[in-house]
Amino acid sequence: MVNKITDMSKIRKVIKFHCSGKSNLFISNYLSLSRNTVKKYISLYKVLELSLETIELKTDTELELLFSNSTLQPINPKLQKLYDYFPKMERELKKVGVTIQHMWELYIAANPDGLRSSQFNVHYKTWSNRVNPVMHMHHKAGDKMYVDYAGKTLSVIDKTTGEIKEVQFFVAILGASQYTYAEASLSQQKEDFVSSVENAMRYFGGTPAAIVPDNLKSAVIKSSRFEPTINETLADLAEHYETTILPARAYKPRDKSLVEGAVKILYRRIYVNLKERTFYSLDELNDQIWSLLDIHNHRKLTARPYSRFELFIEDEKDKLQPLPQERFEIKYQSFATVMQNGHVQLSQDKNYYSVPYQYLRKKVKLLYTKSTVEVYYKYNRIATHQRNYKPYMYTTNSEHLASTHQFVADWSATRFIDWATDIDSAVAEFIIKIIDSRNHPEQAFKSCLGILSYEKKVGRVRLINACKRALDFKIYNFKTIQNILENNLDTIDAEQEQDLNQELPEHRNIRGKHYYE
Repeated sequence: MVNKITDMSKIRKVIKFHCSGKSNLFISNYLSLSRNTVKKYISLYKVLELSLETIELKTDTELELLFSNSTLQPINPKLQKLYDYFPKMERELKKVGVTIQHMWELYIAANPDGLRSSQFNVHYKTWSNRVNPVMHMHHKAGDKMYVDYAGKTLSVIDKTTGEIKEVQFFVAILGASQYTYAEASLSQQKEDFVSSVENAMRYFGGTPAAIVPDNLKSAVIKSSRFEPTINETLADLAEHYETTILPARAYKPRDKSLVEGAVKILYRRIYVNLKERTFYSLDELNDQIWSLLDIHNHRKLTARPYSRFELFIEDEKDKLQPLPQERFEIKYQSFATVMQNGHVQLSQDKNYYSVPYQYLRKKVKLLYTKSTVEVYYKYNRIATHQRNYKPYMYTTNSEHLASTHQFVADWSATRFIDWATDIDSAVAEFIIKIIDSRNHPEQAFKSCLGILSYEKKVGRVRLINACKRALDFKIYNFKTIQNILENNLDTIDAEQEQDLNQELPEHRNIRGKHYYE
């Protein structure tokens, strides 16, 4: 029958025999096909510039579209010029506002004897089906980044235990240029997924207007035809990078056909080269993935005179939004009640962080990352701290404490010594003697405070003299200063001291410590 399509299995054998070096006559006799038919399919195979491996991977339906009668017609110079125009046209259609009608107007202006609009559309559709036989979608530059995991996993071996660990294969692709990123990650959990998505944007050097994930739990908590519920962590990532999340519809593979196709291609160009090799770390595996990925991105696209990388640099890179300076940090949350001492516990680290004293006994929310801890009360942030991983430690901001607590919190040996030095060196020496005489400096803080407070009660001169007298006695405690001042011993000279001692029993000498007990 005229124009009847040859069985696809025979077409596969024609191409296979041709690639193995068999003559057209041998193929014609072996497959019971006319020599003109064999010549026709071999010629078309050469025009399509497809490899034998690509032909083997295509279904019969896809091959029928490639080798259909509409593509077997001889191409005249006018059509050849039109088909040469289509790759440029396809790139222009990725730009915002550019339509097929607009591209036809430009074509007809440059070729007044060219095809009319309707025939132009028919031939463009035919060309699109040939270079992408399953589906063709127009993608605007910088608009969407599609992300997904491959169904097949890779593996790494733990050097210490010899355990084989399966790792996931993550793929991201920009819609307009088909520029691709891939990496191995430990799991599909939200932490690894969000990290992989961020790594992809850093690799592309910009942020797309939207990210299109599949309906995995790390991206979508609850799928819906109208308003899916986005995972909060992924939503935070989108907010940080000023983009949005547009989940693909459940059971609608055409929504993410681009990334599905990318996964299939990377199976052939990356996965096959790695599955038989041994890797002992994720970094080692990713280094090999990125090396093969670079080759993939620089390889010419089918039936096009440019690569993904060239298309990305020329058409899409400048359309991406700039990246924020800081990387995204995943936030975790917990709830706690402010304790009476003005601190809340982060149970994850068994650590304590201060909040303003006005929020005592209030229930608050803690949002924490790897580096910071934020405390919120009714959607208002009331405290921020650097995260401390050492357990059972208190991280305190003195401004959070009540005024009386702030004063006590500032107590230290250095503070009291500096205070005493401002009064006089004799006072400072006596304070140091008191602190050194205790097993722990804090045991002397109240005594120091009591002594230094005498400056306001009796004046600076009397306090200085009292400290000099106490140093002379070599009795270092608060009661010494108290008795000296109450008995006006700071004002007597040596003769007066001798007269006073004669009036007292021997064991009550004012230089003896029993006098001050």
